[in-house]
Amino acid sequence: MTAAWVVRTGRYGERDSWSISTGVTGGGWEEIPDLTACVSRDDVQAVVAETFPDDSMNRRANYTGQLWALRGRIKSGDTVALPLKTTGEIAIGRVTSGYEYVASEPDPAKRHLVRVQWLVQDLPRSAIKQDLLYTLGSALTVFAPSRGFALERLNTIAKTREDPGQLPFKDSPFTATRSGASDDVDEPETRPDIVEHARDQILTKVSETFKGHELTVLIRAILEGEGFVCEASLGGADGGVDIVAGRGLLGMESPKLVAQVKSGGQVGDQIVRDLLGTMQHVGAEQGLLVAWDGVSGPAKASLQRERFRIRLWTATDVVDAMLRVYEDLPEDVQAVLPLRRIWLLAD
Repeated sequence: MTAAWVVRTGRYGERDSWSISTGVTGGGWEEIPDLTACVSRDDVQAVVAETFPDDSMNRRANYTGQLWALRGRIKSGDTVALPLKTTGEIAIGRVTSGYEYVASEPDPAKRHLVRVQWLVQDLPRSAIKQDLLYTLGSALTVFAPSRGFALERLNTIAKTREDPGQLPFKDSPFTATRSGASDDVDEPETRPDIVEHARDQILTKVSETFKGHELTVLIRAILEGEGFVCEASLGGADGGVDIVAGRGLLGMESPKLVAQVKSGGQVGDQIVRDLLGTMQHVGAEQGLLVAWDGVSGPAKASLQRERFRIRLWTATDVVDAMLRVYEDLPEDVQAVLPLRRIWLLAD
């Protein structure tokens, strides 16, 4: 029976591009030597104890569970998800090999890995329902998202780019939790990444509240919070632009900006070309494309070529921008999206 796994590639996504471009996931654990000779969890535990003799027993147990999962439990055919820190998107793939230690790799942070065929590389977090996002949002590096029919749902998402939720799998032969779990990796929900979980809750709330033209209203409020003077369309046919913005008392000073806002579905390359044409037509120096669910491959390539003229905001970018200026948003926006700032002790 196959399983579902999440294998992150660094706390800050420092190995994300390496993982996607080379068809692997894993890395990290620079101090740990080759684990190929380890054939049991006890073998891995002995290596961890020798490598980290001064760490607490709980921390060594945590390391052991994650490393044994990477070394001995993840198998060819398993499904793997990779939350990409650098883009805010999620990649989903199929494991094609068990554990490998690449001794010839000059970067010790890229030696412990499994090979993956990536089926989806740019899934927006907005495409995944809140309960599954919570399961995927553990603070662990390697873990098994076993609740809420994660395996079945991730496989479906890889095919359709849509999360069907738990309901279609109510009669699934797979259990929602693993019995006899002995490692933190089997109960990732007990070690949530609180910051990531909070951001996902906000993202879901924005997605539910600001649909269609209402997302344009939010984007206008964000830009005004950043100091722009905006004019927005009233919805409907807009000639390729939803917001015209500029600096100064009348909004006529540089930088002059036009924005196109799309709240549902991947945005294609034609929208990028239309935005470029509108920029030229109205004399705008900068363009903002808000694509809540991301953009297609050709559109992404065009945006890369026009990176000094057009900025892309996906769902996570919108949330980041909103949080920067939240205190300056209109009262009616804050009323439907009430947030409270709190302090947490950093781990």
